[in-house]
Amino acid sequence: MEQLTINKTAVSKIIEETLTQLRPFLEADGGDMEFVEITDEGVVKVKLLGACSNCSMSNMTLKAGVEEALKKAVPQIKSVEAIN
Repeated sequence: MEQLTINKTAVSKIIEETLTQLRPFLEADGGDMEFVEITDEGVVKVKLLGACSNCSMSNMTLKAGVEEALKKAVPQIKSVEAIN
């Protein structure tokens, strides 16, 4: 696997800021998510909280919403995964 050459501290801050912008949409449906880590391969790991943790649409929200927003903010991100 290709290793990322990024500043994880800086990227983590951008990820947190992006999730903060998305949070009101998640909270409107009773859910939330918490940033856990970014791997050397560019995979962002999040923990789904509240209604998101057992919602049948959470995978679509994760891929279509969160992943796209994070990739736009940090192009080196390869994917987003829930670790619940």
